[in-house]
Amino acid sequence: MSKLNILFVASECHPFAKTGGLADVVGALPKYLRKLGHDARVVMPRYYGVDRSKLKKFPAPLGVPMGVIGEMWCGIYEGVLPESEVPVYFVDYELFFGRESLYNDASGIGFMDNDNRFVLLSRAAMQLCKALDFRPHILHTHDWHTSAANLFLTTIYANDERFARCASVLTIHNMQYQGAFYNGLMNVLDVGWEHFNFREVEMDDKVNLLKAGITHATMISAVSPKYAREILTKEFGYGLEATMRTREGDLWGVLNGVDTDEWNPRTDRFIAPNNYDENSLENKLKIKRALQREMGLPQRDAPLIAIVSRLVKQKGIDTIAEAIHDLLKMDIQIVMLGSGEIWTHFYFGDIMKLYPKQFACRIGFDAALSHRIEAGCDLFLMPSRFEPCGLNQMYSQLYGSPPIVHGVGGLEDSVQNYDERTGEGTGFKFYGLNAKNLVNTVGWAVHTWYNEKERFRAMQKRIMRLDYGWERSAKTYEALYLEALKRANKPFS
Repeated sequence: MSKLNILFVASECHPFAKTGGLADVVGALPKYLRKLGHDARVVMPRYYGVDRSKLKKFPAPLGVPMGVIGEMWCGIYEGVLPESEVPVYFVDYELFFGRESLYNDASGIGFMDNDNRFVLLSRAAMQLCKALDFRPHILHTHDWHTSAANLFLTTIYANDERFARCASVLTIHNMQYQGAFYNGLMNVLDVGWEHFNFREVEMDDKVNLLKAGITHATMISAVSPKYAREILTKEFGYGLEATMRTREGDLWGVLNGVDTDEWNPRTDRFIAPNNYDENSLENKLKIKRALQREMGLPQRDAPLIAIVSRLVKQKGIDTIAEAIHDLLKMDIQIVMLGSGEIWTHFYFGDIMKLYPKQFACRIGFDAALSHRIEAGCDLFLMPSRFEPCGLNQMYSQLYGSPPIVHGVGGLEDSVQNYDERTGEGTGFKFYGLNAKNLVNTVGWAVHTWYNEKERFRAMQKRIMRLDYGWERSAKTYEALYLEALKRANKPFS
């Protein structure tokens, strides 16, 4: 196969900036596409937390037309994804991106200028191709933040010879967030008011950037096959289900992969020297004991259940809060790591005081601790209300910690329910998110841990051999890109 030129445009990319799974995808997929022989590159903002001293600065600024605002001039810095040759271009515009947080202020409210911030990023990516004389075959955008680039490709840059062979793919990581702004944003996009209609950009008399991306992308992907089906429905479409159904024939569901350079119990630097595989699970017990000690829990033989999550309603944290007292009536321990809605910080802090021998909580994010928790726990709890893909359930499986999940989205696709008759399965799954179902399913998993030791150990070994590597997903995306070029009738050879 000839080499594809692929430009990723995204609001975040691990390890430079991250709030969720989007960053993990953009930080991993380009590396594996590069291994397949393609020229994959990334464009993202230069946030305050990205150290410019470690990057190479372009000698000339980049002019970015912003409609009624006028031309904005940005700096461009270049780095690479760690342990790869994937170029990462950082758009440096201090007024927009020189902030501690990516999207929200300290109170959790989205920045008032998020519309202009991410239109700038999207337009800058197009201008950067011209500055680099990079001629992409695929423009790969992610969520609402860069959906404007799909719109630009079919309007302003439709006759630009640098994009003559370019098709676009929009990946939806979370349909709930759509980038809906006042209709005057049309004057900043500068694509012409004729596109402000209910079939393209307009929704509820606002500019809906995700809708613009959905209607103008050549192909669309969702981050799991189940989620691709879910976003066609009213429950998960958040008002865009009808628009999605018009593109159903162009929609693929591609389950995210795991970056096994980072998430691998055999090589994980955060659990050294007690690294382990399916034949050395005694080291997993050593990590459990150390984790119990670190979290202030008694070091004893009880199932240790982990929660590593954003503490928000989407992740089912309200259901966990409702169920927590009944859960802790069982002979178990729970460790929690995460942050989110303010009430959760106080609520679970109080639970820790009430149950000091059973429940431990760390508010915030600690990458090293998250690895130790995945490795040290016996079971991993993930009762998401909806979950486009999810990665922690895959991490927990690779670390021999069977997940307990609500069967939605990527959780449905990646967890096979335990079968008591045969002993087969890769975790414990329930349907219908409520406290009763959650407690009953945790009870089922705990019963299995206590009373079916051999089957539980066999499950641990089985799930550690699962293949969640990005190689599989990268090949699927390669096929998706070729299909996009075919459907856009773009020449490729």
